[in-house]
Amino acid sequence: MLWINFLHLYQPANAEAKNILEATEKSYLRIIRAIEEHPKIKFTLNITGCLFLRWDELGYHDLISKIKNLIKNKQLELTGSSAYHHLLPLIPEKEIYKQILENEKILEKYLNLEKPQGFFLPEMAYSEKVGNIIHKAGYEWLILDEITTQNTENQKLHECENTGLKIISRSRQISNTYVPKTILEILKNNKNKDQEEIITATDAELYGLRYIDHTANFEELLKNPNLKTKTISEFLNYQNKNLPKTKLQNSSWESNSDEIKSKNSYPLWQDKKNKIQKKTWQLANLAYNIVENNEDHPNYEWARWHLVRGLASCTFWWASGKDFSKTYGPRAWNPDEIEKRIIEFIKAIRSLESRTSLATKIKAEKLVLNIKKNIWKTHWKKYARN
Repeated sequence: MLWINFLHLYQPANAEAKNILEATEKSYLRIIRAIEEHPKIKFTLNITGCLFLRWDELGYHDLISKIKNLIKNKQLELTGSSAYHHLLPLIPEKEIYKQILENEKILEKYLNLEKPQGFFLPEMAYSEKVGNIIHKAGYEWLILDEITTQNTENQKLHECENTGLKIISRSRQISNTYVPKTILEILKNNKNKDQEEIITATDAELYGLRYIDHTANFEELLKNPNLKTKTISEFLNYQNKNLPKTKLQNSSWESNSDEIKSKNSYPLWQDKKNKIQKKTWQLANLAYNIVENNEDHPNYEWARWHLVRGLASCTFWWASGKDFSKTYGPRAWNPDEIEKRIIEFIKAIRSLESRTSLATKIKAEKLVLNIKKNIWKTHWKKYARN
């Protein structure tokens, strides 16, 4: 069996240190250690730039060195991404380019890594606008959920008809399980082991933080003599160059067909019926316009420091309320997390107070109060009782 495994490592830039320590100790170190112990194993990873910054701050220099060595030994491949995990279809084109370039600079700083071949869209959130930008930025491939290509005849590889980007599609069904356990079961039951190709993509926190692997299925799987692995770029290089061309749908790795048909492709982050998300985007756009129109201000870098943290996808995700317990995640509702992140937007605006009118200041402060009111009203009426 050939297993193409993609893992996404991300913690918000403004996450509490204890949360980053927990994810690193329970999941990230386990994954890196397992790869080191099995020299034939190869994975493709996305590690967001902001996580490297926090690792540096928290003293995980040895972990960064291990990742660098595994890349050198061609056991690990890293992708490009958004440095602060922004949902790229929902932010301005100018900011998308900034996020891509900053992530590249961080990878170069910590890993001496040249531009990667592949790119990971946070939450696998694709739009035609974003696809065009990724192509212009010099990337060669994207990993996306199978729904983005409409899963045409179970085809795993495609070429985007608009950009020529190569597209590799993950299996959502297998990716939504504890993947090592599922693949072990397939290996035990499948007689044609050499003919099987499985492509999975998950958050790396699945491997220890979200799922406690009491029987060490992950380590057992890596020892299996019938298992072969490749990085995504290696896999693509071995495939037929004439890939079927397809038009991609606006979607994420959580989208369903009904949402796509109704042109509501990103409801976890921007649902028209979600008052909290709607008001938060108003505040985010106000902050963004104020900050980016004042690049000459002495406090511009400080204002951007707050802005990029506020724009992280989890700001809006935590307000969606979706239950992820079936896929080893939490309910996407946390009033404290939402509140902490909207404060980043108002701090960005306050940092440039000399460039804003009294009316703009009051508008921003009222928006914050309105969002807070809706957060806690929703919490006490809907979620606290459950």
